[in-house]
Amino acid sequence: LIVTDIRKGDIPALAGAFARLVEASDGGVLGLFTAIRRMRAVVGRIADRLARAGLPLYAQHVDPIDTGTLTDIFRDDPRASLMGTDALRDGVDVPGQSLRLVVLESVPWPRPTILHRARRAAAASLLPGGAQQYDDRIIKARLAQAFGRLIRTREDAGHFVVLSPAFPTRLLPAFPPGTPVIRLTLEEALQRIAKGIGNVAVSEELGTT
Repeated sequence: LIVTDIRKGDIPALAGAFARLVEASDGGVLGLFTAIRRMRAVVGRIADRLARAGLPLYAQHVDPIDTGTLTDIFRDDPRASLMGTDALRDGVDVPGQSLRLVVLESVPWPRPTILHRARRAAAASLLPGGAQQYDDRIIKARLAQAFGRLIRTREDAGHFVVLSPAFPTRLLPAFPPGTPVIRLTLEEALQRIAKGIGNVAVSEELGTT
């Protein structure tokens, strides 16, 4: 689900979206951020609200607990949610009902480091699509890793949400063939998540971008 009405840089709207998504899913959310600062800002705004609803929220770089222990706590409580950055995107293993929803704060664009710029410049002369093709490969790999946190076996199910209208169609091959993709508003996404996977007709979704 690609949510199209959360503006980039609008922290109150981003925090509100995360809180409502956790509530709609009744926990079981893995939230992935591209910046620690934004993650802390969101967690600071929503932790008390979710706690009052009986929905525990844990966060990497906020709670003084190592990532492995945070993951264990998340796995053991089906109403808990966990927020973090790339370490969670690449290394979390939470099969089954404890993980029902993955939410990406934005498209995981590469950081413009010196090393990245050098590799991008080299790729510009080597790859058919040049520098953009190099960046797209990195982003697709990151999206595939994040999606793989949610769907690992035939028994796994859930929703995968990106809170960014700036999601290029060219990146959609990051997801497995046949994965239904929908661009929609936050309100529409919340309705689908609240209904659960089994109550959403797959035939209605296929091919919709």
